[in-house]
Amino acid sequence: MAWHDGTVTAPLTPPDQPGPHDPWQAPPSGSHLAYASASQDDPDTATELRQAALVAVLVALAGIVLGLLWLWLAPRVPLVADDTAVFLKNSEGEEAIGADGTFVLLALGFGALSAAAVFWRLRRGGVLVVVGLALGALAASLIAWRVGVWLGPSSDVVARAREAGRGVTFDAPLELHAVWAAVLAWPFAAMGIHLLLTAAFGPREPEPEWAGFSGYYGGAVQGPLAGPGAGASGGPVEPSAGPAEASGSAGPAEPSGPAEPSGPAEPSGPAGPSGPGGPSSSAGGGGAG
Repeated sequence: MAWHDGTVTAPLTPPDQPGPHDPWQAPPSGSHLAYASASQDDPDTATELRQAALVAVLVALAGIVLGLLWLWLAPRVPLVADDTAVFLKNSEGEEAIGADGTFVLLALGFGALSAAAVFWRLRRGGVLVVVGLALGALAASLIAWRVGVWLGPSSDVVARAREAGRGVTFDAPLELHAVWAAVLAWPFAAMGIHLLLTAAFGPREPEPEWAGFSGYYGGAVQGPLAGPGAGASGGPVEPSAGPAEASGSAGPAEPSGPAEPSGPAEPSGPAGPSGPGGPSSSAGGGGAG
């Protein structure tokens, strides 16, 4: 389809046919969302399972160290006995709650250290490594609790009172009163610290890109966009010569043949006075000149 204004002729692009580089057209066949290839340092599932098991075992064994430290640093609860019963030597003492606080503080410290060690050694570890860290921390807290109770003063208070004698002070068994709050301190601390370290210093994955469009938009333009200013062959359309230029460059005009007789002339109106010196008298005008 073409449009004409007498001087310029240019093709029009049909509205239902997009240009060769229309960004809204369907992607080329075979294009797909291509992600960057995984790093060689990223472990596979089997390796990650082994790493998670190793982390869980090592962290659980660290619970023995926590139990020994708790036994060493926790305050003792003094007891005294008479012939009938066993009593607290200081009924307003805070030694009992001090044992729980010591365990929680130690567990928080061990949780931070274990999370930092795991992140330093297995920075590219996945979800399984984090799960192994959480399970190992929970097992370590339980082991530490039982180690402290087992190695601490005997839980047979009556036998110890008889052994100590009447009015002699002896230590109460080492116990946790808020068991679950103390046991969960290590796992929560490990998860929190590991999450912060991963967010701050963890590896970043590159954003994906369309592989099919990399050469489509990166190459040179193959041809001009079709439109009113482009010709049928893709180049600009030069305007055709106008009537004045055509008549000036065509040379002498050829005779066009005998002129056809025109009809009788129509009267142009009443004639003016034709006397001598009148304005419409051709003879008088010629004589005056």
